[in-house]
Amino acid sequence: MDAFLVTVLNGLVYGLLVFMVSAGLTLVFGMMGVLNFAHASFYMLGAYAAFLASRYVGFWMGLLVAALFVAVVGLGTERLLLRRVRAFGHTQELLLTFGLFFVIGEVVKLFFGPTPVAYTIPDQLRFTAFSIGQAEFPFFRVLMGATALLMFVGIYAVLSLTRIGLIVRAAVEKPAMVSALGHNVPLVFSGLFAVGAGLAGLAGAVAGIYYPTSPAMAQELGTIIFVVVVIGGLGSLNGALAASLLIGVMTSFAVGVESTFGDLFHAVGLSGISGLDDVELSSVAGVLPYALMLLVLLCRPAGFAGNRD
Repeated sequence: MDAFLVTVLNGLVYGLLVFMVSAGLTLVFGMMGVLNFAHASFYMLGAYAAFLASRYVGFWMGLLVAALFVAVVGLGTERLLLRRVRAFGHTQELLLTFGLFFVIGEVVKLFFGPTPVAYTIPDQLRFTAFSIGQAEFPFFRVLMGATALLMFVGIYAVLSLTRIGLIVRAAVEKPAMVSALGHNVPLVFSGLFAVGAGLAGLAGAVAGIYYPTSPAMAQELGTIIFVVVVIGGLGSLNGALAASLLIGVMTSFAVGVESTFGDLFHAVGLSGISGLDDVELSSVAGVLPYALMLLVLLCRPAGFAGNRD
């Protein structure tokens, strides 16, 4: 039971991390229809920005500086790049952000090199939050999970309960009417894209201190966040949270399995397959999110909470 609880908690924390990264992408795509392929690069930039800022202003202020820096980068990306190609359709937007993904990755390698940097947990946060049997659960994992939940509550509250959220939702549905009422619709979209980028930067600043901060971190989560958006339903924040948690727990359990394919075949009464009998089931953990996405697309193409339209 102790091992089961630890596995569940590890899966939930990993799922909440994935949600932190995918929340900004879900927000931007749901509101603007922009499928930003460079979103994972903003996550990486947040980690590196926090690494530099924390050396001068401390860890907590470093998180804020990183989020603001990446938000400014996102604002510049929307105003200087995306706005120029929006009239040509979504394909050009996708290709532009696809190229930006590689540009940002190479720029980071140019300044910081291809190896991870020494962005580590501060000494004051190195303690155990609680214990389950013989296993100790670090406080910083709890902090990551709490940050993701606060992010979800904050986004939902702003969009649903404030005038700013009302204007944003109206600008998406009826931009001409909102413009006629005196609101600057392009500025609304620029601000929305900047907020989405800033959320990814904050996720990178928090997660980069626990997971290695390296140029490869964008590629490691780059495809998973698109899987989350598809499974949850394009543009659905609730669906993205549910999909992230499901993927996190499923992956955590798959990694902890110590059986082989041969054990699985024997358990269901089948004869073994040469070459697969000795392969660990945990080796296919990375494939499970994509298999789940395939299943969802076959059974419910709109995703968990997506709109069929």
